[in-house]
Amino acid sequence: MNKEVYVRVFVRRMALFLGLFLLPHAICAQLMGVVKDKEGAPLAGAYICKLNPEKIVAVTNERGEFQSDEIKQMDRVMVSYVGYANDTVLVKALDKPLVIILSNDNQMSEVQVVGKSYGLRKDRVSVTNREVISEGELLRAACCNLGASFTTNPSVDVSYSDASTGAKQIKLLGLSGRYVQMLSESIPNYRGSAAPYSLGYIPGTWMQSIQVSKGSSSVKNGYEAVTGQINVEFKKPQEQEQVNANLYANHMGKVELNADGNLHLTDKLSTGLFAHCEKSTMAHDDNKDGFVDGPMVDQLSLQNRWAWMGKNYKSQLLIKGLFEDRESGQIADDFHAVGDLPYKIDIETQRYEAFSKNAVILNREKGMNVALIVSGSWHNQKGDYGCFDSEEYDRLFSASPLSSDELSRRGRFYHVKQQNLYSSLLFETKFDKQNSLSTGLSLNYDRFDQQYRLGDEPHLASVKEVDDESVVGAYAQYTYTLDERWVAMGGLRWDYSSVFGSFFTPRAHLKYTPNEVVSLRASVGKGYRYTHPLAENSHLLGSSRKIEIRDGETQEEAWNYGLSSSFSIPVVKKNLTLGLEYYYTRFSEQLVVDMDETPHSVVFHSLDGDSYSHTFQVDASYPFFRGFLLTGAYRLTDVKATYNGKLREQPFTNRYKALLTATYKTNLELWQFDLTFQYNGGGRLPLNYMEEDGTPSWKSHYSSYPILNAQITRLFRHWTVYVGAENLTNYKQSNPIVDAQNPWGDKFDTSLVYAPIEGIMGYVGLRYKWKKW
Repeated sequence: MNKEVYVRVFVRRMALFLGLFLLPHAICAQLMGVVKDKEGAPLAGAYICKLNPEKIVAVTNERGEFQSDEIKQMDRVMVSYVGYANDTVLVKALDKPLVIILSNDNQMSEVQVVGKSYGLRKDRVSVTNREVISEGELLRAACCNLGASFTTNPSVDVSYSDASTGAKQIKLLGLSGRYVQMLSESIPNYRGSAAPYSLGYIPGTWMQSIQVSKGSSSVKNGYEAVTGQINVEFKKPQEQEQVNANLYANHMGKVELNADGNLHLTDKLSTGLFAHCEKSTMAHDDNKDGFVDGPMVDQLSLQNRWAWMGKNYKSQLLIKGLFEDRESGQIADDFHAVGDLPYKIDIETQRYEAFSKNAVILNREKGMNVALIVSGSWHNQKGDYGCFDSEEYDRLFSASPLSSDELSRRGRFYHVKQQNLYSSLLFETKFDKQNSLSTGLSLNYDRFDQQYRLGDEPHLASVKEVDDESVVGAYAQYTYTLDERWVAMGGLRWDYSSVFGSFFTPRAHLKYTPNEVVSLRASVGKGYRYTHPLAENSHLLGSSRKIEIRDGETQEEAWNYGLSSSFSIPVVKKNLTLGLEYYYTRFSEQLVVDMDETPHSVVFHSLDGDSYSHTFQVDASYPFFRGFLLTGAYRLTDVKATYNGKLREQPFTNRYKALLTATYKTNLELWQFDLTFQYNGGGRLPLNYMEEDGTPSWKSHYSSYPILNAQITRLFRHWTVYVGAENLTNYKQSNPIVDAQNPWGDKFDTSLVYAPIEGIMGYVGLRYKWKKW
């Protein structure tokens, strides 16, 4: 099916979604407000905390605005901002915006407060170790999508998974992103077949904030978080009416256009519309190996959300559709390939998703409410790896003089349709100032309809498989607060899987805050996940490595332990923010992606031995003068697993990472300058082999390398112009593709990527923002 047909189908199905779901929905009364200093300047990143029990419910955006549906009439709310005196207010009404003015007459009288706000903050109120990336932090870089949102973040790494498809993966606590539970508006999302390319599915301009939680998380969202959670919050339609647009282009031919806006139809009903379009206009092959350095990606996505505010009932609705086509491989026909045909990769994706959140307030004084969340997604992905797609296989095979082995390498493919349905029924209440309870039931259903050809089946027969799993579960989570200093949270889940049977998920958190300066945390918990080898690793088909799946249906199981501390220390009349943390993850069951058994294969098998991760990180931030913030971080990582009976370092994992970021905004906020420097430690590469001349095919380890990014922003009343560059050090992996001139041979390998494969990339952008006052 060609692109034009896909686009027409995409538009028709989006219209069907809109017709089915764009109905009036209701949402409970929400408290809206703004936090400012004495001069009237908005304070971005201020924490809104509901007391009794202590719980963070909102973080102000770059305009100082916040909203929360968890705050009820007559609740007491504490507002905190680093360097300012906390303020506690009584919410007397919900129908009027709450204006809170914080004073810098702090108890630490020697500290002078800088009124500027910055976008990456430690959540000192949450019982879990959580970082909040606000909209202001996202604007410090081009931030084209979710994958580019962690450029300035010391905890999350983003890198290419291979040198051909453009698949990217994140790493948290030294482990692959598949052990991070991805959430959209606190709902599990982007699992299975969506995972390899999901970091490109969320445009940066759609996001209001990102919360990164490390270690064990709440059992409320399920059992899949092993190393943590990443939750994306989109812009809300019930916020101040506005229209935003962003135009981006880089010198490599990528162009993006984003637009979003919201409208208050009545004093209760509001809606928001989001649009994104990106196109790659030219191919680049700077290393002259015949393969494009990055895929040619065309993407179109639309999103619509609705909100209705009532008194005792709330509901939210979101609908999204996406069409993407990515092409890569050889860009010319004059290469020494079998049959003189170029090697090409084409991956077409259609994705539709929707969710609805509903809640009923039963008792405002006790915070008693019941909520129902329902979400669903349909993901259709067709990946063809070779010089033609799978529909031509039978015709070409019958007429081809090539051997079956030669032809099999010309047309691997993996086609998958994944359907997901998720539902959660929750009940929450607080018994008194110290005790609160959250409990609920959940249902998750996944179905994978797969058809694939890996190139080594007899007579080139394709394989059709259907994998499905239903999981019903129940959880209870209890929180105890003592003197607003000690907070203990314990949770237990029971789930029953149609594949694996019953299992329990215990998790516990403890936070101690003796004063305004120190906050200490400890956590322990268990996590599980159902593995889908091909769906989660389909990018590996773009290589000649033989794929062997020995253990497909595996339920991974791991314990995670964590200790963390954060400090806000007065130094020379300013606050030094310091963080220290250590995490240990140990697997008892794991599906190992083994590239060390032989240099020409990748084997999926169950763990037979040890597998663990140790991570230690220290980070510090200090505002040296008005408008200038410097942040530094250093992380040590020790990740090992058993490969072929031997405990070895996990390949493609940096032993350490050093990060230094600086941002400066002039006094009149007309200019902003941002600089980010990374120094990535070396690591191990998979097992190599010896060439005929006695030299190794590739080194056993790779060296450390630096990356430098910079951006300059000029701000106007409604317009913003920005220009920047990534990888100014111009460090590139010299030969990311092994034996690129012979893609049909046994040595062709695109999976050995450990560093950037593209050099300096310059970009320019234009933003527009209009608000209704």
